[in-house]
Amino acid sequence: MLERILARWQGLALSLIGIVSISWLALSGQLGLYIHPRYFVFTVVMAILGGLLTLAAFAVTPEKDDHEHESEQLEPAAPRGRWRVVLPLAGIGAIALAFVALVIVPPSTLTTATVENRELNSSATGVESDTSSHVELAGSDVSSLSLRDWVSLLRDGSGSDFVVGKTTTLSGFVTADSSDPENVFYLTRFVITCCAVDAQPIGVPVYSPGWSSTYAVDSWVETKGTFALNPSGKSSESVVMANPTVSAIDQPAQPYAY
Repeated sequence: MLERILARWQGLALSLIGIVSISWLALSGQLGLYIHPRYFVFTVVMAILGGLLTLAAFAVTPEKDDHEHESEQLEPAAPRGRWRVVLPLAGIGAIALAFVALVIVPPSTLTTATVENRELNSSATGVESDTSSHVELAGSDVSSLSLRDWVSLLRDGSGSDFVVGKTTTLSGFVTADSSDPENVFYLTRFVITCCAVDAQPIGVPVYSPGWSSTYAVDSWVETKGTFALNPSGKSSESVVMANPTVSAIDQPAQPYAY
């Protein structure tokens, strides 16, 4: 009996849980923690259509007819093994796990744990690398440059000439520099092209000896500093934000870069 119920309703239940989760994230303004804003409308529309189809499926799921029932009676009864118990329990577990993961657990941003599994400031981040883009950025008002713009300039040799001596204020979450974690940390954000699955970390290095005694990894900070040659003899970064003024902030409503 339990097997029959699960076979009929498990897929519909999982679909309904996903639809409820997407709808709640959209209504609470947290859908951006998982997908790029350009896909908000598409995702919500698909969730609505999915909800309608799920309700329709609940309404029209056929009952077994008499012929099927008679056919079952003629078939020999399957041996009652442990799989007759394990499979239904696994189905119930899958539904419970999906409910907890998508509905109960509060949504959160990507963290340093993800940074450690993906290369920081790699070419895959979507940071502009062509010379014309760097020339355009170098001619911009520094107050209009985002963290992503500064990373783009720091990655290019010609851009560093423009960067050194410039003062700016940026925000991000704290990630330790693996080559000199005692003295240098990164102001980090994730660049999202489509969704959190393809997110790539970018970061601006900050020279601040002993920073870890004041600011924890993954905490959000706002930093004002002047770009200079890196005083650290261990760090792999040649240019950093030096003499910074660092203050703790709350995670912004829009924590990612696009």
